[in-house]
Amino acid sequence: MSDDEMAITHHSGDNINPAKMAVQENSGHWPIPEGAILARATTRAFAYIMDTIFVMGVLYLLTSILGGQAASIVQAYNIGLLFSGGRGTVLFIVNWFLIFGGNYLYHKYTGIRFARTLSQRWMGLAVVREDGAALTRLEWDKRALRKIKYAIPVVGLLIFGIKDILLIQKRHTHQSSIDLTVGSIVVDGNSLSPSNRKHLR
Repeated sequence: MSDDEMAITHHSGDNINPAKMAVQENSGHWPIPEGAILARATTRAFAYIMDTIFVMGVLYLLTSILGGQAASIVQAYNIGLLFSGGRGTVLFIVNWFLIFGGNYLYHKYTGIRFARTLSQRWMGLAVVREDGAALTRLEWDKRALRKIKYAIPVVGLLIFGIKDILLIQKRHTHQSSIDLTVGSIVVDGNSLSPSNRKHLR
């Protein structure tokens, strides 16, 4: 058998889809459930901003009630406290612990409960695995932990945030760096098949 005949036999036997191969080579993925509509980068960014406003609002109310205005969460942005020593430094550190912890817990447990955050739910979005299945508790944990980077002052949104928006726009799967690590996609929940959206709340 000639080399050409062997090549033809090999490829026909493997049943390889040339279009699928091309996409895999160019972008590294061929996920997305059939019919699913991927969320745009701007929509996802807006949902994140709304979630952040909600989390910070809750933290502001709690810290203001418990410690008064002088100990509210807004003091986390008073860089002078960090270098003031004593209680001021402690307050600064505690406030940032609350911000990072609050964001982590919010994104983890809304994900586990609703398969999306409250803002994503309001906007009809859903976070699922690349094949459309529900994320596991461990995957929600990984996703929430990595989202903390967006809460870092200045660097979080101006570097990590913009970088991920550009990545979402660039990829055919509309995945951020977090999505690629976890293996998730963000879609219009109503575009999922009934079996893939039955876990949505």
